[in-house]
Parts: sequence; structure tokens; C-alpha cells
Amino acid sequence: MGALDETGQLKAGTATAGVKRQYLGCGQGRERDQHGAPVVCARAHRACADRRPAVDPCRAHQRPAKAAAIGLPTGLVFRTKGQLAIDLLTESFADGVGLDFVCGDEVYGNCTELRQFCEEAGQGYVPRVRSSFHLVLAGGPAVTCAQAARALGKGSRRWEVRSAGAGSKGARWYAWACLATASPRHCLLIRRHLRTGELAFCYCYVPEGKPVTTTRLIRAAGLRWPAEEDFEFGKDRSGLDQSQVRLYTAIARHTVLVMAALAACAVTAALLRDRTDTQPPPPARPGQPATADLGMIPLTVSETARLLSAATSVHHPPGHAGHWSAWRRGHEARSRWYHQRARLIRDSAPVS
Repeated sequence: MGALDETGQLKAGTATAGVKRQYLGCGQGRERDQHGAPVVCARAHRACADRRPAVDPCRAHQRPAKAAAIGLPTGLVFRTKGQLAIDLLTESFADGVGLDFVCGDEVYGNCTELRQFCEEAGQGYVPRVRSSFHLVLAGGPAVTCAQAARALGKGSRRWEVRSAGAGSKGARWYAWACLATASPRHCLLIRRHLRTGELAFCYCYVPEGKPVTTTRLIRAAGLRWPAEEDFEFGKDRSGLDQSQVRLYTAIARHTVLVMAALAACAVTAALLRDRTDTQPPPPARPGQPATADLGMIPLTVSETARLLSAATSVHHPPGHAGHWSAWRRGHEARSRWYHQRARLIRDSAPVS
């Protein structure tokens, strides 16, 4: 699974490659930051596969002396986030990386050029699109996603309650509806929150020779969020936003080293998943009592990075890192079990 998303890194100065004043979500407004668009391989364990800083060539042409000082390559042309995603996907396909689906948020779902590229390459996609996105339903006129959802209604039998995948607190349940379009290889996947009723829309494409099943599309749509976790791991555990360098080449080298470290942690956690998961089965009824030992969750990518860094530390006695790792994983396993039981109690409560 390929997940497309971008992240920003707050920067205080103006002499770093790719930095300019623009909107940044984690900065709560317009801040000086450096943007990048990565491709993330999202499965049970994830790792960033590629990342490219978004550099504004207009500023480089206006200030050639400054561009040369920070090491910007010559011949830069303006590339939108969708076009950067096309470049990264092209390199991934050339390296032999096979993807079942490509997913992303509205920035990539509304990029017509990116969707056309995927269709010409025979690559399926399940990106999010805005509620104002226009499409033609099967046997009907052109409508927006919001109009299609209103015509469907909340009481329609076409809604199915399914899990979007396992989260840290159990299965993530939503109501889903899949609407056919005028094209037999395209469809609109609608996700509705069970309590708030909030809607999300995914415009899907399935290449020839692959089955168009709601189960595969829901599974693909539910694997977009790990990209944000990868950013968190990379920044908190591997220093993705702490390069303290200014030159374009130095930033690229630092990014490659961080992604290599994340890949090593992801592979290690995946290989040890079955051996380190000692959790009992989840609760089956609301009043089920907890056992004395609720085990430990499997090693995560973040915990693996913490253990590997502690193995080379001389500030703690032997066994210190393993002791606290076992305590954290056991505490999270207990919290997860009780949270799953609380959800059973909440779901079984009568609606007033």
C-alpha cells in the first residue's frame, strides 16, 4: 500500500533550502517551514520509502546568489504536491516496488494529473476527495459527493458497518457505502462515522483484471492514517525534523539516513511481532472480568527504535531499557483490553 502525505518542519531562519513562510498545521497558522511529500509503504508495519523537499524555484531564480549558497540544483521547475507524488511513484515503479493501491488525502485525490498517471500505469488508487468533487453515477446525472450521500440517506440498506482496520484501541468501525459510477472501473466509497455522522469520500479506481470488491477498497482506505504515524516516529525517535543543516544536499542525506533507520526498525518489529505479542483474546462480552495477566502488546516501531538506541547508551544499567519496555507494553495491553471492554458496554447500552 502506498500512502501519499506531506509534512512540515518548523524553521526559525530563512537560509535553509526549501524554507518559506506558508501554512503549517502543526504550527497553528502560517509559519516558516520546510515541506516534503513522501511515499509510505503502509501495512502491518510501515516505513517511509521516499521523501522529497518541496522547493520553490521562483525564489531561487529571484535570488541566484542565495540559491547557490544553499546548494539548490540548477534547472529547478515548479512542481505541485501532486506532481511531486508522480515523480516519487515513477521512481518507485522503476525500482520494482509493487503497490496494491495508492491512497492519500484530498490534496492528492483532487489532482487530476495524478489520477490519470495512476490509471495509465495500471495502478489502483483510493484517495480522499472533497465533498464538492463531481462525478457521474451509474445511470444518473453528474452530482457532487455530498449530493450522492444525501440521495443515499442514512437509513439506506446500502450502508454496511465494517472495520477500517485495527487501531491501538481496537477495531475502527464505520458505516460504508460503495456507489457505482458510469465507469465500471471507478466507484465512490463513502465512510460515515457511527456517532457523529461525519462523512468522508474516496474516489476509487481498480485496474483491469482485479476484482472490484468493497472489502478491498475499505481495507485500502483504512491504511492512509499510518503515514501520519510515520511522521511522528521519524520526528520523535529519529530526528527527522532535527537535521540542523541548511544545504540542499545535506538535508537529502539526513533524510535518507532517517528513513533507513526507520526501515530497519520497521523490519525488526515485523519479524518479532508474533514472538512478542502475548495478549489474550479481546473481551467477548461487556461484563467479562479481566484475567490477572493481560500480557504485552507486540513490539512497535517506536519501541524498537527506543530499545536500539538504549543498547548503545552508557547512562543506564544493564536491563534498564528492557524493564521499562516490558512495563510500557504491559500497561498498554491492559489499557487496550479495558478500553475494548468499555466499547462493548457502550455499544450494548440502549439508545435513549
